Amino acid sequence: MAVDTWDEIRTAFHVARLGTVSGAAEALGVHHATVIRHVDALEARLGTKLFQRHARGYTPTEAGQDLLRVAATTEDQFTQLIGRIKGQGAGVTGDLIVTSLPILSPRVAPALVEFMEGHPDVSVRFLSDERVYRLEYGEAHVAIRAGARPEEPDNVVQHFFTMEMALYATEGYLDRHGPVTPGEWAGHRFVSIQSDGARAPFYRWMHEMIPASQIRYRASRDRTVVDGVEAGAGIGFMPVGMAERRPGMVQVAPPDPDCAVPVWLVTHVDLHRTAKVQTLVKFLKDKAGEWGGKG
Repeated sequence: MAVDTWDEIRTAFHVARLGTVSGAAEALGVHHATVIRHVDALEARLGTKLFQRHARGYTPTEAGQDLLRVAATTEDQFTQLIGRIKGQGAGVTGDLIVTSLPILSPRVAPALVEFMEGHPDVSVRFLSDERVYRLEYGEAHVAIRAGARPEEPDNVVQHFFTMEMALYATEGYLDRHGPVTPGEWAGHRFVSIQSDGARAPFYRWMHEMIPASQIRYRASRDRTVVDGVEAGAGIGFMPVGMAERRPGMVQVAPPDPDCAVPVWLVTHVDLHRTAKVQTLVKFLKDKAGEWGGKG
């Protein structure tokens, strides 16, 4: 429906509610001639009379009464919508959409659950995917991204934590294949990403330092690489914090600072100052402090 039609309906609603052109004009802040023009145009558009004109003002016809009922309901719903929108900005309530890479889920998911416990009116949607969700299109309230600092315009970017990476293997793998001396990799199997063009520094290290013949298990995602290491397929990189929470994982080489990955909290400037986004961002930064910088 055209904007002009909405204006005409709104004008006719005020005429029907107040009974006079002058009353509607005052309520709408327009000239009385504009009110008459809107009513005449709407009647012409609908092909029926909405009002009976008389000396005391305008009385709705049967069609005008129908208009009054529908417009009153619409006005009430719009008023409620405004209240909900203002409430969403002022309180920690409603949907909260968070995105991250799947490999960060073991850290992020428990934190989101804890946040929900403290804010029972929040419903969380956690979108864990390799693709970058577009904050400017409203796809998420908070994005947790790893790697180079995000540079999209109109985004607010804050450092979250640094994900330390180290080489790990299971106790079972080491029992089968023998101990590991850092730098002496002959005779051992490795787990890595299937793409030789992976940009993460630890994958570059893997493909530069380990012969392809020793990379015996390849997976399509960071999270499934970790699953392969945990299943005993070979030696592979894991976030230090994640490995420390997994029984049976053995660090076979210390974390390399060159392989560490910065992790960022990203919000859109239009939503950054809303109560629920501010509250979640502060909560997550506090949690990162408890983690000691380990992913």
